[in-house]
Order: sequence, then structure tokens, then C-alpha cells
Amino acid sequence: MASSDISVDIRPDINSFDHFLSMRYIATDRPWLKLYGIRVQPVPPFSSLSYKPDPALIHHCLPDELMLEIFTRMSPYTLGRAACVCRKWKYTARNPTLWRAACLKTWQVSVFDFVIQFHVLMFSSIQFYVVKRSGMEANYMMVRSLYDSSWRRMWLQRPRIRIDGLYVSRNTYIHTGVTEWQFKKTVNVVCYYRYLRFFPSGKFLYKVPIHNSHISPDKVKDAVKCMHFRASKADCVFKGDYVLSEDGQIEMALLYPGHRYTLVRMHLRLRGTTVGANNRLDVLKILTTGVNATELQNWKGSILELVEGWEEDETHDPDVPAVSHSRGLSPFVFVPFEEADTSVLNLPVEKMDYYVPG
Repeated sequence: MASSDISVDIRPDINSFDHFLSMRYIATDRPWLKLYGIRVQPVPPFSSLSYKPDPALIHHCLPDELMLEIFTRMSPYTLGRAACVCRKWKYTARNPTLWRAACLKTWQVSVFDFVIQFHVLMFSSIQFYVVKRSGMEANYMMVRSLYDSSWRRMWLQRPRIRIDGLYVSRNTYIHTGVTEWQFKKTVNVVCYYRYLRFFPSGKFLYKVPIHNSHISPDKVKDAVKCMHFRASKADCVFKGDYVLSEDGQIEMALLYPGHRYTLVRMHLRLRGTTVGANNRLDVLKILTTGVNATELQNWKGSILELVEGWEEDETHDPDVPAVSHSRGLSPFVFVPFEEADTSVLNLPVEKMDYYVPG
């Protein structure tokens, strides 16, 4: 009998336990594969011809008109979180009336240069005229010409300052103490905060650290309580004016009251970690300069209009020189009011010595 006529199974015996160990890495458990082939009926938009009542219990209790009324009373931050609940809420949150109200409330002080083109038949030439619009009219013209009449796209793509929370800057530095017995030198990690709260009217509140609280600085949850609509000298909260350009540049100015008036000018850049977040403020420049008291008494406009055209090293008080600060320029991080108590910026230096804004 030839050897080719005999078929021998030469596969080695595999232990059941070894086979189980190998299958752990070869065949990974993927539960979502069970969803393949199952048709999920999409929910049509509200007021559509193919719209049918939703069998969910909350949608039985609340009609669509009442649900839309609840959504109109939400803040944009809460509206975005509600859109992640279910598909029907996602379609409801995309109602243009919701985002139109949010845009008009945010950009109350808005200026738009509208270019009008005229064709002169007599001279066969084209002439351009620039018409300046402001306020609500500027927002309507801007959403038509730049954002395809989509208020939601305008909300996501246009630079805006968030008013539903605080911008917090956490600064730390190392301070060398007095040498003790010539054997060791004390080194302290000093932490202090800067807070900014903006309002849609072009005003902002600025809180600086108190001199005797550098060891135990104010936390975010404590700063929210004192940064209301009015400034308080006892809490070191001051009021100023700001203006936001369309490229995300912010010009700010505020006045320190005291024996000699000190004018603070800040140049910031607005950016976001994701599209439409606008949750970071990069500090480009901080300038302090002097101002004449007589000039302030006769001035009736805003502080920004007073310093318009000033040079960086210009001062109107010889006793207060112009200084460009190079320390304490950590970016501002946005913290919503809902997360003021749980933010990581409340951690002490013992648990977080340095914070990376990102």
C-alpha cells in the first residue's frame, strides 16, 4: 500500500483551555454587531407630512407646542445638551427661532458694513457705496449675506463672547522665601486668579486677587457670587468696556479708582477648542497707564473711546508711567455657571500645582 493512499490527520490536539485563551484575542466581543440589519425608522422633522406621534411617554405627556415653548426658555448651553437626549429633541433644537433669539441677544452691539453696487448706464461704470448698519439690522443683513440665512450656522461660526459663565485665568509662580539656618531655603508656589464676566451690552466685570489672599485665593464658586451686574470695590471687582471684532480680537479698557487713576488696557484673542465653543481667551497684551483726572471729569463716553488712538507707551499722568506687563498672561478658560462648583480650577495648589489650558 502506497503512502499516498493513506490520509493521516496530523493536526495537534488543542486543549480547550488554550483554545479559550486564544479566542479572547482572535474573536473580540462586539455587541453593536447585533444591530446590523435592523431597520431603525428615522423620526421626521416637526410639522412634516410624514410626521407621526411618538410613542415615548414624555412626548405623550407634553405636546409639541409645549415642548417648543420649554426649549425657547433654555440657554444655548442647555439647548445643546438637550439635543443629545433623543432624535426628536435634536430636530426640535434646530428650530431657527431658537437660534435667532440667541444670536440677537448675544450680538446686541453689532456693526456691519454693507456694500451696495450701482451700475451707472450713462458712463458704463460700476460704483460702490458702503452703508453702515448696527444692532438688529446688522445681524439680519449679516446672516443673509455671510451665513446663508442660517442662524444656527451663524451661532457656530461667528466669533462670540460667551455670557453664560466666567472666563478664569489661573496663574502660578514660584516665590523663594527667607533662608532658614543656612541649611534650607523655603520655596512657595503662589497661585492667583483673574476673572472676567462679559455682558452683551459691551460691558464687562473684572475681578483681581486681593492682596491678603494670595495664600488662599478665591475659587471659581466664590467668584460667581460677587460678580453680579454691578462692580464692588470691596470685592476687587471693576467695570469696563470692550469691543469684539469679526476676526476674534477683543479690545478692553477699565479704570482703577484710587488716589491716582490707573487705566488698564487688555488685548485678547478669542478661540475655541471645538467649533463654536469660544471657550479660550489668549492674553496678547496687558498695559497699565496713567490718565488725567480733569480729562475724566469732562468725558461722557466710554473708556474705549477715550483711549482710542493712544500709543502703547502713552500716559497722561507723569506720576503713573506706561507699563507693558509680561507676567500673569495665562489664557482664560471659560467655566459655565452650572459647572462653577465642580470645575477643576477649584483645586488647591497641593492637588494641582499647574494647569494647562489647552
